[in-house]
Amino acid sequence: MKLYLYGHDYKYAVEQMLLTLFPSERPEYPDAPPEGERMEIRLSRGEKMTGAACALYRGKGVWRGAARVRSEALDDPLQRDRICQRLIKNAMYRAALKSGVPKPAWGALTGVRPGKLMAGLIGEGLDEKTALRQFIAEYDVSAERAGLCLATTRETIRAAASLEERDVCLYVGIPFCPTRCAYCSFVSQSVEKSMKLVSPFLEALEKEIAATAAQVRALGLRPVSIYMGGGTPTTLSAEQLDRLCTGMEESFDLAALREYTVEAGRPDTITEEKLRVLRAHNVDRVSVNPQTMSDRVLELIGRRHTAADIVTALEKVRTVGGFDVNMDLIAGLPGDSVGGFRETLEKVLTLGAENVTVHTLSLKKGSRITLDQTPLPGAKEVAAMLDYASRRLSAAGYAPYYLYRQKFMSGGFENVGWARNGRVNLYNICIMEELRSILAMGGGGSTKLIRTDGGRNIRLMAPKYPLEYIENIDKTCAEKEKISEFYRTFLKREEE
Repeated sequence: MKLYLYGHDYKYAVEQMLLTLFPSERPEYPDAPPEGERMEIRLSRGEKMTGAACALYRGKGVWRGAARVRSEALDDPLQRDRICQRLIKNAMYRAALKSGVPKPAWGALTGVRPGKLMAGLIGEGLDEKTALRQFIAEYDVSAERAGLCLATTRETIRAAASLEERDVCLYVGIPFCPTRCAYCSFVSQSVEKSMKLVSPFLEALEKEIAATAAQVRALGLRPVSIYMGGGTPTTLSAEQLDRLCTGMEESFDLAALREYTVEAGRPDTITEEKLRVLRAHNVDRVSVNPQTMSDRVLELIGRRHTAADIVTALEKVRTVGGFDVNMDLIAGLPGDSVGGFRETLEKVLTLGAENVTVHTLSLKKGSRITLDQTPLPGAKEVAAMLDYASRRLSAAGYAPYYLYRQKFMSGGFENVGWARNGRVNLYNICIMEELRSILAMGGGGSTKLIRTDGGRNIRLMAPKYPLEYIENIDKTCAEKEKISEFYRTFLKREEE
């Protein structure tokens, strides 16, 4: 869609709202005078009031939306950009709804982490009821979604209170899978094509683990959670998993560790031998991710296993014992239906997983679903799937504990982690709500250094592809010095 900005240059905010309202549109900024279907978005500041106005030219009509605040609210430079961007988004949102655009599931809210906004309101001293009302009023979010956000915010506040300043989480990325799923946009390689890279990758990873651990020791940081993801870590052999876990134990002081998660998401990678290795290293949580319990849908998304294989894999996990189990489901997969999703959820509930994560399909760049234009369930069907999951999981004794949204998500919905009482995963809360730093190791690992005092966070990215990671391991290890640079400034200020 053609976009014309007057009195501001808040392109990112404009594009966020455009994506929410018109998912199939892409932004254009023509040099020519305004014509055709377009949005004209103005921002003007007066002595008393500052306002945004949007004119949406669509079809044969023109629809207008506006939003404004008292100009004195912009006197705080730290809040000025946030307030101006919210005005622009609200003006666009109101114009679009007048034109007949269906109200998005999350109203005018565009962010990935709605819980941060809710936590901010409570942090300002508002009680839950007042915070909920203000959240709904400001963003036009439905009562159901706002309630979901409040429930997960409670868990965030509880987790934050349990953490100390020097606590950190560790992430280990294993970018290998048996095959690549059609919906996947993660950087992972099929071991069918890259088996020869696994061994040198692990050698490189050991170097990065040592470099990261050196920083942790020097700074007196305390690992409280380990999450090994990918890819599929259990693509590795039992011997390779043993070597990797041993390396982690020898490199880091894990005395304060509260949880240790390994994604064993693909049932075709799970064996009792591997599970016993993981338990021997105190891994206490694994993911066995069906995504769907329909064999037909599994075939459509490129998984080389059946629903029966998932049941068998879970039996192996229970036989070995000592693990909490997470099971991921995806609403909106190609070939699925509301009835099919309900059957999947009912089967998963009978398997007794301690955690169930309900994702909404996100059509990211690089997934084969996007490239192949596979027919998908519509927004109304996805809404029905998610609403059923919420009701059924609540009735079965699960509660929502973390929530986040993504771009290109079917229907503009959300991903929600559900847990039985006392079985929440701290790592998921920390990474989604940015409570503590995530120190990442491995291919495509994203280290995120978090300022708990509200300062600027820093991200460090490792090379994505296994070969690229191997070839650049010395540079990746050297970059770990930035962890010390970040923490020494931050912790010194805290001590003063």
